[in-house]
Amino acid sequence: MSTVLGRDVIIGIDAGTSLIKTVAFTRDGRQLGEYALPNSYTTSAGGHVEQDMARTWNDTVAALRGLGAAIPDLASRLAAIAVTGQGDGTWLIDDDGRPVAPALLWLDSRAASLVGDIRASERNAALYRRTGSGLNACQQGPQLAWLQAHAPESLSRARTAFHCKDWLYFLLTGERATDPSEATFSCGDFRKCRFDAETARLIGIADCMALFPDVVDGVVTTHPLNAGAALEIGLPQGVPVSLGYVDVICNALGAGLYDPAPDVGCTIIGSTGMHMRLAPSANAVVLNAEATGYTMPFPVPGHYAQMQSNMAATLNIDWLLDLARDLLAAEGITRSRADLIRRLDDHVLEARPGELLFHPFISDAGERGPFVAHEACAQFLGLRTRHGYWDLMRAVMEGLAFAARDCYAAMGALPRDVRITGGAARSRALGAILGAALECNVRVCSRGEAGAAGAAMIAAVATGLYPDMTACTDVWVRPYLAAPQTPDAALVSRYARLFPAYLEARLAARPVWKQLAAVRTGAGHA
Repeated sequence: MSTVLGRDVIIGIDAGTSLIKTVAFTRDGRQLGEYALPNSYTTSAGGHVEQDMARTWNDTVAALRGLGAAIPDLASRLAAIAVTGQGDGTWLIDDDGRPVAPALLWLDSRAASLVGDIRASERNAALYRRTGSGLNACQQGPQLAWLQAHAPESLSRARTAFHCKDWLYFLLTGERATDPSEATFSCGDFRKCRFDAETARLIGIADCMALFPDVVDGVVTTHPLNAGAALEIGLPQGVPVSLGYVDVICNALGAGLYDPAPDVGCTIIGSTGMHMRLAPSANAVVLNAEATGYTMPFPVPGHYAQMQSNMAATLNIDWLLDLARDLLAAEGITRSRADLIRRLDDHVLEARPGELLFHPFISDAGERGPFVAHEACAQFLGLRTRHGYWDLMRAVMEGLAFAARDCYAAMGALPRDVRITGGAARSRALGAILGAALECNVRVCSRGEAGAAGAAMIAAVATGLYPDMTACTDVWVRPYLAAPQTPDAALVSRYARLFPAYLEARLAARPVWKQLAAVRTGAGHA
């Protein structure tokens, strides 16, 4: 990358579920500016959740042009572009590169019944051993199986099956490709980091193998920005474009999951909770009896990220805050969530720890990590008349921390050091509770756009700005990691005694959840 020519800026595109973001970074990882537009998708009966592929590209073009307007010298300084985006889903194009139909998103659940049948069969264990990932309706493999059974005309017109970022990469470069992470959990073998014919056979989509594109590792390979895309986005033709890994991997990279030291974890605390562990080899990957979670190649040779995700993280906190807001509103007092959050940490830290148990399964979708139960419900245990509102809020945060421990335990030993990012990472109370529940140091990542940064880091290594990811991480990540927070020893001891009860209550509640679900749907009536 030539500084003589002044080309010292990398653009990271992060096409997420809610926003399409474009972020400009300097060669040393400093954020110059960003521009984002809201994403759009439609939902319909039968669990269908779809996105207009042409609009996704048009919105990305508008976001890139908006970034160019915000940074006037961007075109002359641009050294590379990197693209990541929402994972899973199915984005089909034909021979001419045109969309065959609207894209199926990861939120789409039309393949749930098919997945349930496979998970209940002997095929499930064999699939899990190959992919390292629990089969889920959000994945491309089951979605292709559904299309094969219910929309064969779409598949007959399709030539290539993409994911969101792959579609954008195709329009930027003309290359039909996906990355090692998405290939593996879509229909692959994690040890080989590529698509796998036996996996396709087990899912029932052997005839779809021809739809899978080449697997391109954006850490070592780039393709030039083509003339048509350059004209549309107003950036120079020929600039190297790097295909990033899936957004959750890029988030983990940007937030500090990669560290040459052993036993590092990364937790993203957003609407959902994502918990990741770095495995230095395929042999270090730990699979679990429930056949849940994800295993994905990491953008460092030989390394893998293992992931477990609980469906609801801050959604639980929002629910309890909104109960208070509703009560105040009934008395004519208007307060926003931000108003109530202002002193939340102080109130929670003043409450006595470990008084109650809370299972944070508040999502209507149930739970998927480290166990799969669509009927799973949130629940408080241990309530007495002395317990007040802030005892409940503390229990909610402790429940989130125990859910994180549950997820990490399914991937092996607890990490010694966890980096946290996401909307709730700024909470002092949640950080202290999480560290004590995991019995580890916690480091908060202050970088706001970790996903776009992770993609840009991949491009920075691919274009030779850094010799490897270790050198890049030293510059791009370490300055954004706060000093380690050491857990309180007394709190560690109390939570260590409480976690087995959390786990035992979770296991005992499964038949109760099923009974509740039956009653709610009317199946329990005579």
